[in-house]
Amino acid sequence: MLFRTAARQAAPLRRQAFAPLARRTVTTDAASAQTESPVPQEDDKPFTVRLSDESFETYELDPPPYTLETTKKELKQMYYDMVSIRRMEMAADRLYKEKKIRGFCHLSTGQEAVAVGIEHAINRMDKIITAYRCHGFALMRGGTVKSIIGELLGRREGIAYGKGGSMHMFAENFYGGNGIVGAQVPVGAGLAFAQQYNEQPNTSIILYGDGASNQGQVFEAFNMAKLWNLPALFGCENNKYGMGTSASRSSALTEYYKRGQYIPGLKVNGMDVLATKAAVQYSKNYTINGNGPLVLEYVTYRYGGHSMSDPGTTYRSREEIQRMRSTHDPIAGLKQKMLEWGVTSEEDLKALDKEARAYVDAEVAEAEQMPVPDNTSRILYEDIYVRGSEPKWMRGRTVDETFYY
Repeated sequence: MLFRTAARQAAPLRRQAFAPLARRTVTTDAASAQTESPVPQEDDKPFTVRLSDESFETYELDPPPYTLETTKKELKQMYYDMVSIRRMEMAADRLYKEKKIRGFCHLSTGQEAVAVGIEHAINRMDKIITAYRCHGFALMRGGTVKSIIGELLGRREGIAYGKGGSMHMFAENFYGGNGIVGAQVPVGAGLAFAQQYNEQPNTSIILYGDGASNQGQVFEAFNMAKLWNLPALFGCENNKYGMGTSASRSSALTEYYKRGQYIPGLKVNGMDVLATKAAVQYSKNYTINGNGPLVLEYVTYRYGGHSMSDPGTTYRSREEIQRMRSTHDPIAGLKQKMLEWGVTSEEDLKALDKEARAYVDAEVAEAEQMPVPDNTSRILYEDIYVRGSEPKWMRGRTVDETFYY
């Protein structure tokens, strides 16, 4: 009798002990931040923003601070940058449909907050390498709209002299634009190794998609980076669909920030430019202080298909795309907060919008007038080396094709 009584008393305790804990999930709400202090009148005077409690998830890592210092000037610049990227991608969309851009063309419409948030968290001496959805990163790293669109058009004054196209763009401390899925990840680990070897207080941002996350070389790069404690920030841009396959159908573990196993991870709301900046700022400080690499996951969304040849509606509904556009858009989210906080007025914001669009449209028009490369064999041998560093000669397919610089 005493045993049965004790068992009955213990039973509720057992049920309570195994009750599942509520699990926090990262939001993709682009307008979830709030101000913690009054917004000053001056454009360059800092004020504090409170990020949503659902901005981050962590793995074997303390979360970043949920507060971020910013200024009116920075918020306006972030907005201008995102509008410029989107306008440029829309121009690329039009030119492709007019058959002026040929070959592959992967657009990042909807993912602007990742490129802009990262750039505002680092400096020009930090390095970035990414996959083929690279136009926004090229612009943020110092490329011009004219040079990027010119490259897409195959023009001689393009950012890679008309030889790289959509997937291969380069700027100072921007190492592409890489077409082979996942191949940029070990190259990025090499960039981080160089920074460590040269004792530079900088980090390497190494980006890849959720589709590339299952590639073997990604895990090989993880291993070397952790073995040598490199200042590497691996980052999966999880836009939910690797080509046309949803993450749940392609990956046994869809929590990409946990993929490093022995490397701590951080998942961030990649639709919120402020949360992205806060995450990268924190991660850079972590890794350059000798703590080794991190694996980040930027939860984002692409409105278009995988590439221009993919309508993007055969594996997801039009309603899903429209819902993300109307309720989670990174540009609209930042705009809402800027108006709510009194950073700028509706009229000034329209003027900023107009300025960004006019700049992009003018640059695109100039790019369309750029000359095409000369139709000579000489063009094949140029730009293999950095200009001015070429050897005396370069061998072609035969001895007769030897080219002298």
